[in-house]
Amino acid sequence: MATVVVVGTQWGDEGKGRVTDLLARKAHFVVRYQGGNNAGHTVIIGDDEFKLHLIPSGILSPGKTAVMAAGTVIDPLVLADELEKLERRGVDVSGYRVSGNAHVIMPYHCLLDRLEEERRGEAKIGTTCRGIGPAYVDKAARCGIRMYDLFEPARLRGRLERVLTDKNALLTGVYGHPPLSVDAMIGEIAPALPKIEPYVADTASLLSEAVKQGKNILFEGAQGTFLDLDYGTYPFITSSHPIAGGACLGTGIGPSQIDRVIGVTKAYTTRVGAGTFPTELNDAVGDHIREKGKEYGTTTGRPRRCGWLDAVLLRSAAMINGLDAIAVTRLDILDELDKIDICVEYSLNGRAVQFFPADIELLPSCAPVWEQLPGWQQDTSGARTYGELPLNARRYLERIGELCGVKVAVVCVGPRRHEAIVLDNMFP
Repeated sequence: MATVVVVGTQWGDEGKGRVTDLLARKAHFVVRYQGGNNAGHTVIIGDDEFKLHLIPSGILSPGKTAVMAAGTVIDPLVLADELEKLERRGVDVSGYRVSGNAHVIMPYHCLLDRLEEERRGEAKIGTTCRGIGPAYVDKAARCGIRMYDLFEPARLRGRLERVLTDKNALLTGVYGHPPLSVDAMIGEIAPALPKIEPYVADTASLLSEAVKQGKNILFEGAQGTFLDLDYGTYPFITSSHPIAGGACLGTGIGPSQIDRVIGVTKAYTTRVGAGTFPTELNDAVGDHIREKGKEYGTTTGRPRRCGWLDAVLLRSAAMINGLDAIAVTRLDILDELDKIDICVEYSLNGRAVQFFPADIELLPSCAPVWEQLPGWQQDTSGARTYGELPLNARRYLERIGELCGVKVAVVCVGPRRHEAIVLDNMFP
């Protein structure tokens, strides 16, 4: 038996869905432990491309149980739509389960998310306006709606009546928006409920029993380490815990039951939205990476900011998550470049900085210190073993491992399932 956590080591969009899909072949359960439909996983199987926002990418591997645990937030309309789209494409969703204790993204959460971003103006955070932050706010404020509540009409109405008293005061008094009615809220989500009710379950007990039975369990985080609520580049972060520790918080599985943690990094770095990005490339190389890598958000379509690999970021992620191995994705995007830079450390007022500064306000003053490696200028997409990679590509991967102190276990050289090199099987 093995329990493995897959985490992003950057600002999200590292290709976690791609790696999860690869590892899911040997897993019995694939579990999403935090976040909502602000995430986007793209998986290509043969000629078919699947873009998932809520349901774990493990659903695309037949015979797996795909779980959204209590730490996630669920938009019922998005979930129902995603289930229907998968079914129309012939995907068996009978193995899907969603925690009854997961909090619900209600229509007023999306509305408040958008209105607050508009109010911030130039100081906006750059959220997806999917209601994720406001839903987590209500969870912490103990006034949220949970999945179980949706299927108890009297309970749901009573809770909405109390919640909307406060929400309407905020909407009318701060944003000048008309008040919302309980009937309108119930009416908006009602069409989705019959579709999702069969999949609601006690996922904590389900997973606990799976551990006892010695099942292989793959935990998948959304977003990335530096969007974490506590350890990310605050305030330009998400509202949950994408880090490996979040797998325990979000699922009810204890820390002693986690066997391995694998971090996913692109062969370069990307970021969406606002916030400091030390290795960002605002030049032709950055444009080349964006266009060749099709670096546009799965959820929003926003162009991603692109830059060289940041080993300070990766080294810090290895520390925070306790990484056992890393998966390097999108190596092929660098195939045409004659030279490749890596940021090996930062310089802050003449002092070498090896790890991300705890005081994030210092980050804009951190200058990257570069190490340049020769490119390989060969197509890597056909490589299926490590030895088939060009020598300079192998040297680049080895240098990444040296700089973060973690071995490379997986190398992805294309978006399809078979375009990957597995150096260390995470599941026995």
